[in-house]
Amino acid sequence: MKGLTPILRIFDEVKAKDFYLDFLGFVIDWEHRFEENLPLYLQVSYKNCILHLSEHHGDSCPGAAVRIEIGNIELYHAQLLSKEYKYARPGIEETPWNTKELCIHDPFGNKIIFFENVSSS
Repeated sequence: MKGLTPILRIFDEVKAKDFYLDFLGFVIDWEHRFEENLPLYLQVSYKNCILHLSEHHGDSCPGAAVRIEIGNIELYHAQLLSKEYKYARPGIEETPWNTKELCIHDPFGNKIIFFENVSSS
């Protein structure tokens, strides 16, 4: 196995791009529609992290959760807060399993947990 690409269900292209691109900082790698006015399927990425976003019924259920490992979570957290995104102001939580986690829900009910492993003292 070489990797994993989660598919997250979306319902509104504009809201999805506002959240994933403008707020989280992902970029669009490609977009696909079978015809104009049909559902959108696209790939977004942030460095080595790849997500697929789909308006197609049956590709995924809303309310999914994904965990994305990240380096320097405090810096990413500061970048997110500086954008003053209207619908989310996430915090960082230290967990009993030695991670720092930043949890955000997208506009479609999907949960994205960014985490960084911390060394125990």
